[in-house]
Amino acid sequence: MAVKAKQAEAEVEEAPDDEAAAAAAKPKKKFTLPSMKVMIIAAAGLLVVGGGGTAGYIFFFKAANHDQAAKADPNHATFVDLPDVMVNLSNAGTDRTQYLKVKIVLELPDAKLVTEIQPLMPRVMDAFQTYLRELRPTDLDGSAGLYRLKEELTRRVNSAVAPNRITAVLFKEIVVQ
Repeated sequence: MAVKAKQAEAEVEEAPDDEAAAAAAKPKKKFTLPSMKVMIIAAAGLLVVGGGGTAGYIFFFKAANHDQAAKADPNHATFVDLPDVMVNLSNAGTDRTQYLKVKIVLELPDAKLVTEIQPLMPRVMDAFQTYLRELRPTDLDGSAGLYRLKEELTRRVNSAVAPNRITAVLFKEIVVQ
């Protein structure tokens, strides 16, 4: 009986080894086709999100830094005086004619642009004349009116001297009479 007990103990000890051997003999679980598709879709999604984030960073931050670097130093700006402009303002139904006299200076980012813009001055002056003649006296009220006037004149000058660009239109004198 002692021999049978020893054999039983040996079988009990062999049973876990048999289970370990059986577990080792089983092939490990491979990726199934649906889980592989999910991984491919997830990887593609990460690439799209990562690429979009990179493109957004370059577009918004790198381009902004490049534009700031491209702008000229304000200490090295060049100024060009324009002839005085005097126009009558649009009078909507009033008997009194009002005049606008403006002394304008163009701010250029680089001195070499002066020679490129000088031949285009008749076009610039025409843009000023046609726009200023359509203004009403109320369009020039307050600092907001003058700011809008400055921005509109800058836009018109830039379209007249394209592909060159000016930095700003500056007022030396504005008189509404």
